[in-house]
Amino acid sequence: MKVLASLAISISALAIALPAAHAEDPAHVQQLLLTGECAGCDLSGADLSTTHLIGTDLRGANLQNAVLTDANLEGADLSGANLSGADLTGAFMTNAVLADANLNGVDMTDVDIYHADVSGASMEDIDLTNAQVFGTNLSVGGE
Repeated sequence: MKVLASLAISISALAIALPAAHAEDPAHVQQLLLTGECAGCDLSGADLSTTHLIGTDLRGANLQNAVLTDANLEGADLSGANLSGADLTGAFMTNAVLADANLNGVDMTDVDIYHADVSGASMEDIDLTNAQVFGTNLSVGGE
């Protein structure tokens, strides 16, 4: 009995000490998929792979650690969005607006990004392996 009580106390203490896992707001994901508008939404950690987000309004959205592999973000407005740690592998981003966005630690392997606005964006430790970049101010050894 003492062992069970001790175990319960230990588990409770651990639960209090660990921060809660932060995940997307399901209502925000639904809003994005239904309306294409989700400015300021919490989509952190959301799996949005292969979604068609053409022309979506994601200004100021939290997409930290989101999975956007093979997503179509053509013409999407991600101004001021937090994409840190997001996986954009294989994404298509023609004419996307990423002005003032946080792109730190983003995986852009195999991304196609043409004529995107990245002015003022933070871009530390991004992976541009095999990326196709044209008319966008990202350095991959030439434009």
